[in-house]
Amino acid sequence: MAGQNLTGWSRIHAAFFNSMKGLKAVWLSEEAFRQEIYLLIVTGPLGFWLGQTGFEKALLVGSILLVLIVELLNTGIEIVVDRISFEHHELSGRAKDVGSAAVFLALALAGIIWLLVLLPRFG
Repeated sequence: MAGQNLTGWSRIHAAFFNSMKGLKAVWLSEEAFRQEIYLLIVTGPLGFWLGQTGFEKALLVGSILLVLIVELLNTGIEIVVDRISFEHHELSGRAKDVGSAAVFLALALAGIIWLLVLLPRFG
């Protein structure tokens, strides 16, 4: 792999720019990621505003960030599966389904967290 011999600040610098390339690639190719970014744009400030403690704010905003993290991992799985072959294979389909299920569970967890934090206040 290119750059694997880097150390110190050079390694951190390269890792940062590789991460930015990855985020840009996912932004350009994945509609679900863009939708989840829009969700973060709305819910991030709301989480900071509605959370009464630092812990609540971290839960509300962090749960949405977790959705993005899981979506990135799911996209990575899909890319690797597609790189291997576009041919239909049961295990390839299963890998993609499992990644999708992980995103679903992250979204469900975020919804549950938001309900548990906010429902007592407004319910």
